[in-house]
Amino acid sequence: VKIEEQDGTVQEYQLDTANLPYLTRPGQIQYKLAMGQPNSVDRHKEGDNFITGEFSWGVNNGWSLFSGLIGSKNYQAISAGIGRDLLAFGALSFDVTQSFARLAGENTINGGSYRVSYAKRFDAIDSQIQFAGYRFSERDFMSMSDFLQAAKTGIRYGGSKELYTISLSKNFRDIGMSVYLNYNHQTYWDKPENNYYSLTLSKYFDVGAIKNVSVNLSANRSMYNGVTDDSVYLSTSFPLSNGANMGYSLNSSRYDTVNRVTYHDRINERTNYQLGVGSNRKGASGTAYLTHQGDTARVSGNASYANNQYTAFGLSATGGITLTAEGGGAHRMSVPGGTRLLVGTDGIANVPVKGFGAPVTTNVFGKAVVGDISSYYRSKAQIDLNALPDDVDAQQSVVQVTLTEGAVGYREFAVVAGQKAMTVLRLPDGSYPPFGAQILNAKGQSTGIVGDSGSAYISGIEPNSLMTIQWGDDDGCQVAFPESIDINNPSLLLQCTPLTAKQLAQR
Repeated sequence: VKIEEQDGTVQEYQLDTANLPYLTRPGQIQYKLAMGQPNSVDRHKEGDNFITGEFSWGVNNGWSLFSGLIGSKNYQAISAGIGRDLLAFGALSFDVTQSFARLAGENTINGGSYRVSYAKRFDAIDSQIQFAGYRFSERDFMSMSDFLQAAKTGIRYGGSKELYTISLSKNFRDIGMSVYLNYNHQTYWDKPENNYYSLTLSKYFDVGAIKNVSVNLSANRSMYNGVTDDSVYLSTSFPLSNGANMGYSLNSSRYDTVNRVTYHDRINERTNYQLGVGSNRKGASGTAYLTHQGDTARVSGNASYANNQYTAFGLSATGGITLTAEGGGAHRMSVPGGTRLLVGTDGIANVPVKGFGAPVTTNVFGKAVVGDISSYYRSKAQIDLNALPDDVDAQQSVVQVTLTEGAVGYREFAVVAGQKAMTVLRLPDGSYPPFGAQILNAKGQSTGIVGDSGSAYISGIEPNSLMTIQWGDDDGCQVAFPESIDINNPSLLLQCTPLTAKQLAQR
């Protein structure tokens, strides 16, 4: 956190967010690799290229091992830890990190950092310790951000010593309110300690015809270098009858008070926008955002204005490519390397599939990647039957999956493609296949049922294809469709040739 005051003085401190004990499902191995370059806010290079990785192994139901590393030309750090599921008593983890840094004109500096984390949910009182932790860092331990700052300024200052942090939450379901409390106490080797407190209240209620109005109130206090800074944040949200949302927020501190009104709506299932106007001591401001959820990327555009300060425009697109032994495709994504579900539609393209968000359509190979899948919770993907092409039928429209974090799952939908027609089926002797006989295509998929007097509504019809009508164990016939099919003919007559003994044996 960096605060620049009106008189030009600057306050800087680090605030740890919630970090739950590290646990991995038994028998699972997870790993991540990344490469990058540290840049400043204005895109200037601030250090050497680096590589980083994580690894975890679920030893059994109770124990997990994990490790990580980050390395560049002049800075390396490696960590190792162990996690323990304490069942009714929560979860606990312990890890050690060792850093090695080389600053100009100095020998290699190395030091260790030790951390304990704990989490527990109390179902009986609908509360939980979301995170409680303690970290001790030796004087010569340096995080990568500490190293980059020291390399830039030539001065080592502000090394972390001890950090105590706790996050508590409590739900009051009878009154529709929740309370969240966060506390951080940070000490340093060579500068005064820092304390941070935050209390948040959230409430949902109805106002006449307006349902699920939300109000959030947050009070924060930071104590840094003997300076106390208090701030209050208030936000409200009003769902409108047309599906839009109106919001208001107030952010007040000793430096400024900012008011803001927003309006959020969607153009269609894939595209939404937000407009906002605000005011502070420097004058008026305005923002506009537009987001489109495409099949292969999430595209966003934004514009902002602040009186006598700046005017800005931006455009971004995020997406990824997932390849597996079952196939793959390009897709939009919310988190790089996040949990995904690859679905197949038996080689049929342009089938719309939905997760939690906007649907994606299968590619030319009949594959689609659904990126909005939860980790460790049962998720479902379903075919959007309302947007299904006229020549496609879904015999199975919903699949479910439960995946670990970062996993790629696979599910197959039963889909039939082809023309649909009302037909009359007749055997060579002039009789009809019996009522209720099943009609199957070459893949064994059901495409219809025989009705009275041989009438049948058949889907998935392809020119010059064959379908089998079967009843009982030893009876059936086969229909050959012509090259040209008049689907508008209300009584398309088709002859059904009895199956041979060999065909019946292969069935």
